[in-house]
Formats: sequence, structure tokens, C-alpha cells
Amino acid sequence: MPLAGKGMLLTSMNIDPAHEAEFNRWYDREHLEERVAMPGFLEARRYVALDGNPKYLSLYSTETIEVLGSPFYLTALANQTAWSKVNIARFKDMIRSVSRITISRGTGRGAALGIIRLRPAAGSEENLRNALREQFDPSKLDRIISMHLLENDPALSKPITDDPAAPNPGAGDWFVLIDATDVGAVPAAAARIKDNAAFKPLVVSHGVYRLMWDLAKSDLPHT
Repeated sequence: MPLAGKGMLLTSMNIDPAHEAEFNRWYDREHLEERVAMPGFLEARRYVALDGNPKYLSLYSTETIEVLGSPFYLTALANQTAWSKVNIARFKDMIRSVSRITISRGTGRGAALGIIRLRPAAGSEENLRNALREQFDPSKLDRIISMHLLENDPALSKPITDDPAAPNPGAGDWFVLIDATDVGAVPAAAARIKDNAAFKPLVVSHGVYRLMWDLAKSDLPHT
């Protein structure tokens, strides 16, 4: 299984160009390392959009989805650093998804990522999962090395910058991730899902992202 763990936190946002340099500095010098150091977190990756919105995307792998609802993690969310508070307040168009990794096929992570957001119809989840599984065979797709399905937990998938009581119709959405060795391979692989008549009515959005960097817990300095 190419993705570490069974849980995934996906966050994505835009940032005003006037604050972009500090935003990236914060992510690269504090935030990613702070999160990966937490109990139950395994690794994190940062991306920037080549064709997609929001512009920035991060993926955090956890041992289980329960890590992302644990008292330790919820306490950390409620007690952000001063630098975090400044940058989080500037997020625009934020997506925050807490998911179970239900399908993961292939080997390794690529320098390019395709992402497709789907909104399943109530009661159709099992049929949709099985239909997607049939499409997840990276061995048949040149330069595609792995494919994954993330299924959101609606109760945990709440943007921290929004009113927690506000309606969130996308809280139960799913995300298809397509890891590729180069950007040019992503569109054809993504089209097998987003342009497929069986899935097309469920597609909310899609994009192509470039890996900025990744961080594993084993990379952190030992204390």
C-alpha cells in the first residue's frame, strides 16, 4: 500500500499574493514539521496547483482516522502558535477534509498529483467504491504509479476558518488521488474517471498539482 497509514487530512487554500511569501515560509519552517511531529502523524506533502483551485494543497497521512479526532490533536487545533493564527486567518476558499483511505493501489508517490473531488449520492457509496476500484490499476497506465480513494468523515471535515455551525454540503465528499511521475500523464488518467459517464455527474472539481516537498516522521531531528 503506497500511502502510509489509514487516515488522511487534506487541506487546500488560496492566499493573497501580498502574504504569500510569509505563508510559504510558515508552512515550510513551522507548520509541516509541527504536524508531522504529532502522535499518530506519519508524513506530509505540499503541492502547488498547475491547473486547479485552490492554489495550495497539503496531504497529511496518519496511522488511523481516529488520530484526527483525538484529544491531543483537537487540543493542538485549539491552541495554535501565534504564527499559525496569523496565517490561518488569511486563508481563502479553504477545503479541509478528514478522510479514510479506502483504496490505495500502486507503489510510491509521484512528483505530480491529479485530484478529483466527487460527491456520492446517499446510499450509492458501496457501488461507487466498487466501480472506482475497477479504474484503479496504475500498472496499465504509463507514468502513473499509484491511485487512491479518500472518503471524508462528515463530522470531522470542517474548515477551521469557517463558522462551525454553517452548512457544509461537501463534508461527505470523496477525493481520488492520482500519483504520476510527470504532469503530462495526469490528464489522460484523470479523464478515465472525470469524463466517465458513470462518474461525471458526481464530479465537483478536479486539478493537477506539482509536489513542492514532503516530510516523513523519520526525517525529523531526534530529541
